[in-house]
Amino acid sequence: MDHLLILISGSFILLGIAGSFLPVIPGPITAWVGIFILSFVPIIPIDFTFLILSFCIALAIFSLDYFIPSLGAKKFGGGKGSVYGSSIGLIFGLLFLGPFGLIFGPFLGALIGELIINKENKKGALKAAFGALLGFFAGVFIKFLTGLAFGLFYIKSLWNSRDLLF
Repeated sequence: MDHLLILISGSFILLGIAGSFLPVIPGPITAWVGIFILSFVPIIPIDFTFLILSFCIALAIFSLDYFIPSLGAKKFGGGKGSVYGSSIGLIFGLLFLGPFGLIFGPFLGALIGELIINKENKKGALKAAFGALLGFFAGVFIKFLTGLAFGLFYIKSLWNSRDLLF
């Protein structure tokens, strides 16, 4: 049973890391669920305080991810059109462009969204799209680092308990 929990836990952590790039998966929360499942393996000691603190961090990063692109767009003069457009562009970009959609989708979506909302300011729409793109990449980077940190914790926990597990 312990090995099954370890396998499920690792799967959630990998899914959480993938969720850093896929908008439909809440990356930090999913990776934290992997750590939470790992805490049920009696051989691997995980402190309850660590679980609470890591959950708070995952929840904060998950919440901030919704604000970072809008802050980037607003910092560069954009509005809601660029924020919503970047999210929609990411989804369509991934569907039609694959991995390249991660880069071009949010940018084009933010540009089109801002042009639809604010038709008069074309130069401002380009700046807002660039800001939304920077905000999106900042969010992805933070989520990815969080997922990697949980992954490293997972590996370290398994390594420290390797004599009892295998």
